[in-house]
Amino acid sequence: MSAQELKWWDQGACKGLDASVFYPDDDDDASVAKAVCEGCPVKIACLEHALAVRERVGVWGGTTERDRRRISRQRRRSA
Repeated sequence: MSAQELKWWDQGACKGLDASVFYPDDDDDASVAKAVCEGCPVKIACLEHALAVRERVGVWGGTTERDRRRISRQRRRSA
């Protein structure tokens, strides 16, 4: 499979890591997952996916569910 055929999630910094890291009990425990996301080459694609499907749990694109709700509200206000 060529690099062009890979999906964004195949290129994530999280690939191969324990998924439980990205599903913390609360937002205060999300720092490890957010640190993994910080340098991820597909961080924006991951975030946009989570916003598009209204992902309610986990850290996606370096954001928690609370962060994504805030982003969605801001986008609705500026639309």
